[in-house]
Amino acid sequence: MRKFGLIGTTLKHSFSPKYFAEKFNKYKIDAQYLAYELKDISEVKSLFDIGLEGINVTMPYKELIIPYLDEVSKEAAMLGAVNTVHISEGKTIGYNTDVFGFQQSLLSFIGEKRIDCKALILGTGGASKAISWVLNELSISHIFVSRSKGDLTYEELSEDILRMYSLIINTTPLGMYPDTNSMPNLPFEYINHYHYIFDLIYNPPETRLIEKASNIGAKTRNGEEMLRLQADASWRIWNRHLP
Repeated sequence: MRKFGLIGTTLKHSFSPKYFAEKFNKYKIDAQYLAYELKDISEVKSLFDIGLEGINVTMPYKELIIPYLDEVSKEAAMLGAVNTVHISEGKTIGYNTDVFGFQQSLLSFIGEKRIDCKALILGTGGASKAISWVLNELSISHIFVSRSKGDLTYEELSEDILRMYSLIINTTPLGMYPDTNSMPNLPFEYINHYHYIFDLIYNPPETRLIEKASNIGAKTRNGEEMLRLQADASWRIWNRHLP
């Protein structure tokens, strides 16, 4: 039996085990995909020795796992974040498929609007790096917003800034299950139907951010499509001979 897995801290409600189980069943592959909740990234070393062929990596280990890998792809190295590991003949290679997933989902969301779009990235953690990479590739000007480390703080978001930046991308965990009542501290009085709100969170499908933005006419998207796209990219890395 082939073995795959997911590492993170709280994985009880993860999308991945069910999704990959369905993929294995579809292609009649004798395999299992398990969630491994690690208290510390150093525990990943023991997983490399139990016959796993591939690992998906979620918060907070996307950056921390890199020193434990034999090699990383050029893209993952430049981003400083890995979300997919391929293990073959004892060698561990890290990749970042978040880039592909986000880019495809973003393009289907905003379409040709990207030509004159400027973006606010909420958060400066590991996920924000992949988002910034994609925006640079698409020539979309952007700045970071956070409580302290970004180009701007939330308190500095004015009406003029929100008029210039019509795309808002949440890369923070605010609103993610089980903390579903939280959301980024945006000045919603300056958000309207011209805005595109992309929340990378997929659980719950409608975060408080998406709910509030939708109610005032903004276009919204959650992270489920991105998640499926990046999962499919991981699948192709592990099963290069299959679709």
